[in-house]
Amino acid sequence: MLEPSIVKDEELEYLIKDIYDLYGYDFSMYSKASFKRRINRICVIDKFASFAELRYTIINDQDYLKRFVEEITVNVTEMFRDPDFFLGLREKILPQLGTYPLIRIWLAGCSTGEEAYSVAILLKEAGLYDKSLIYATDINPSVLETARAGVFPLQQMKLYSENYQLSGGKEDFSTYYTANYDVARFDKSLQKKMIISTHNLVSDSSFNSFQLIICRNVLIYFDRMLQERVFKLFDNSLENLGYLALGSKETLRFSDLGKQYHQIDDQRIWKKTEQL
Repeated sequence: MLEPSIVKDEELEYLIKDIYDLYGYDFSMYSKASFKRRINRICVIDKFASFAELRYTIINDQDYLKRFVEEITVNVTEMFRDPDFFLGLREKILPQLGTYPLIRIWLAGCSTGEEAYSVAILLKEAGLYDKSLIYATDINPSVLETARAGVFPLQQMKLYSENYQLSGGKEDFSTYYTANYDVARFDKSLQKKMIISTHNLVSDSSFNSFQLIICRNVLIYFDRMLQERVFKLFDNSLENLGYLALGSKETLRFSDLGKQYHQIDDQRIWKKTEQL
C-alpha cells in the first residue's frame, strides 16, 4: 500500500488538471487529505504499482474514468440512515411541506438512491407523495443506475427495517419490496415521482426551486471555499422558508449565509428566513 506522503501535492494538482482538461470533472476544491486517501485506496484496489501508473491510465483510458469517479466520490449510504433525522423530517418538516400545492425535494449526492427511496416512503406515509417531486442527483452515473433499478442486497433489509422502525415507521417494511433470491426489489410506485439525474455540485448551476434540499455527508469532503460555493447554490435553489438538511459534521453556522438560516431544534436541518 502506498504511503499517503508518497503522493505529492504537486502530483495531485497535475492529475486534477488532467481530469478537468480531458473530461470536465473538477476535483480542485475537494479536501486534499480525503482526495489523497482515496487515490491511495484506488492504487491498492486496482493494483497500480505507483501513482504515475494510475495517472497514465486515467489519461489514456477513458473507460477507466468511470471507475475512478466511482471510487473518488463517496457512496456510503443506507435506507433511513440516522433514524432520528428521518423522524425529524416525519414529525416536523413534512407537516409544513404539506401546506404547499406541490412539494419539490432535491437529494443532492444521492449515491445509489437509498435515501431517495426512504424519502419516498416518508411522503407516502404522510399522504403527500402524489403531490411531490423528488429530484435525486449525483455526479457519478454508475451509482444512479442502481438508484434507477431500485434493487438492493437482501441482507441489508434487516438493518433498513430497524432504521425504518426507529424513524417512526408504522408499516411492515417488507411491504415496500419484493424479495427475489439475494436481492430486494423496491416497489416501482416509489419511483413514480422520482427524477434521477447526474448533477455536479462543483460546476453545475441551480435547476429548479425547492422547499427541501437534503445533502448529507457530501460537503465534508470539500474544502471551505467549495463548501461556500455549494451553500450559495443551495441558497439560490431554495425557496423562502425552505429547509436545508446537512450531515452530522456539516453546518451553516460558519458560512457567509449562516445569518439567513436558523436551525430546527437539535436536528441538522436549517430553515431559510424570509428574504424581501
